[in-house]
Amino acid sequence: MMSSSSYNNLVTAAALFLAAVLGGSNAQLSATFYDTSCPNISSIVQGIIDQAQNSDVRINAKLIRLHFHDCFVDGCDGSILLDNADGIVSEKDANPNINSADGYSVVDDIKTALENVCPGVVSCADILTIASQISVSLAGGPTWRVLYGRRDSRTANQAGANSDIPTPFDTLDENRQKFTSKGLDSTDLVALSGAHTFGRAQCRTFSNRLYNFNNSGSPDQSIDATYLQTLQGTCPQGGDGTVVANLDPSTPNAFDNDYFTNLQNNRGLLQTDQELFSTTGADTVAVVNRFAGSQTEFFDAFAQSMINMGNISPLTGSDGEIRANCRRVNA
Repeated sequence: MMSSSSYNNLVTAAALFLAAVLGGSNAQLSATFYDTSCPNISSIVQGIIDQAQNSDVRINAKLIRLHFHDCFVDGCDGSILLDNADGIVSEKDANPNINSADGYSVVDDIKTALENVCPGVVSCADILTIASQISVSLAGGPTWRVLYGRRDSRTANQAGANSDIPTPFDTLDENRQKFTSKGLDSTDLVALSGAHTFGRAQCRTFSNRLYNFNNSGSPDQSIDATYLQTLQGTCPQGGDGTVVANLDPSTPNAFDNDYFTNLQNNRGLLQTDQELFSTTGADTVAVVNRFAGSQTEFFDAFAQSMINMGNISPLTGSDGEIRANCRRVNA
């Protein structure tokens, strides 16, 4: 039997390892970080997103995607929001983001509203974090206590965006490796993929599955036949690659667990979606089944995985800065 001192040493070592993987400084993040300096942050952000929903039903999915793509490149530091400038090669022009990532103007509106009330206080990285939580909640999904205290980077990493952000064409092993490198496990992978319960994807991100998958001369055999016909109608061969299709064909604008029942029915839109369920022997299959069987279990896991992702290598303390404008570093 392990002694209590040995057990405590083991727990401490495990905690230190996790802290190292996630950047070490997430212990400085706190749910009460803005309680005194900007106590109305949540209501201000929700007001802007509420208004944005009136003209863009996709804004909730767009905002959470910005947070995801931000955190996977050098941590959750707001670098995805920087425009091209002297010394800045924007991540917005990286392959996973160009002509795809969106919602920047709503982030600008949130930043302006917060600067009017709490000038120089709330970081752009934290704006992406709270905007994601509110976006999920407004769409019918879970809520959770957001941890704050991130600061903004003074640099961007376009090469990192091209290499580190999961793509719709990754195999399950490639996708898993990208998550593992950020300290996230298979449950995080499946839970965070569940954000595809709302939003849209362009034909160019999945049309390879519809006609000549992996140069086989045939469609991806894991696609349900009826669903395949529907998708081929939306995305004809040689057609406009920017046309969009619902990521969740059953409840496209609601945050629920239908995404996982879709996977069980071979109605996952992206290759990376369907492979979570259709890869024989993968540990992700059991997780998909659990979440398909219990929306509560999915919601609980999703909330925890969002916290885990939000803890990836944040800048805290005196590192980085609080940008006055999310699109450029301070002068």
